[in-house]
Amino acid sequence: MSQRPLELILARNLMSALSTPAFLVDEGGVLIFYNEAAGMLLGKRFEELGTVGPEEWGSLFGPLDADGKPIPYDELPLVVAVRNDRPAHANFKIRSASGSLQMVEASAFPILTAHGSRGAIAVFWPASSNGGAHR
Repeated sequence: MSQRPLELILARNLMSALSTPAFLVDEGGVLIFYNEAAGMLLGKRFEELGTVGPEEWGSLFGPLDADGKPIPYDELPLVVAVRNDRPAHANFKIRSASGSLQMVEASAFPILTAHGSRGAIAVFWPASSNGGAHR
C-alpha cells in the first residue's frame, strides 16, 4: 500500500483522539479509517473490517431513511462531501454488526488542500428525538 497524503495521516491522528464517532475516506471514497467511538457504535473495530470501497461501506452500515428504506449512495453526506467538495448533513439510521438500527445525525466535510481534494471526514452522533428526517 502506498503512503497516504499527509492530510489524511493528520486527520486519522485527530480522529483517534476524538470520542465522537468519525469516518475518514480518501479522494476515491474508500473508507480508510474510523475511530474507536465509531467502532463501538457499529459493533466492529476498524482493525476487524479494514479498508473497504465506497459501495461496500455504504451497504455494510445501512444507511436507511426514517422509514427503513435504503438511502441512495450518492445522497450520503460523506459521498456528497468527497464528490462535490462541500459539507453535507443528514439524519439516517445505521446498522451495527449485530443488526441493530440507530438513528444518527451525520455531518461530513471535505479535506481540501492546495493540491485538490484529499478525501472527507464524517462525524456522527445519536439523532435528537425531534429530528429523524433524511435531509
